[in-house]
Amino acid sequence: MTSRADKLGRMVSLVKLQLRLSEWQLAQLRQQERSLQDEQEWLVGALNDGRPPAGSSSESIARRLNRTSVGARAVQARAAQQLDHVRAESRRVKQLEEVAKAALADKLRDAEKRALEEMTGLSPAVRAWTPRPANRNKT
Repeated sequence: MTSRADKLGRMVSLVKLQLRLSEWQLAQLRQQERSLQDEQEWLVGALNDGRPPAGSSSESIARRLNRTSVGARAVQARAAQQLDHVRAESRRVKQLEEVAKAALADKLRDAEKRALEEMTGLSPAVRAWTPRPANRNKT
């Protein structure tokens, strides 16, 4: 049978993996946000030059810039939510690690106690099997 400490250790590793996944998702959102910002800068530069790139009109660039800025705001909102999620999972990992550490300490303490009882012969199981000495001070 697995102990509470073992179960908590597995839970900690699972929550850490979830945290890593959330951090990766946040990094992807940040990268997407940067690429949208770069595209916005390029589009603004194209509009400011006065001569749009071949095959594009000022109106099409303005529409594209509008779509890009709307997308950038949506990505920023998702990134903010993801950041809150990462922070919450980070706190959860720390709390679980503390609980797991305490459970492991309890497990080790119990193992040491059992080992000590076995060495000294004071284990409850041994005491139950050994006959008690008769009380000779009867009145």
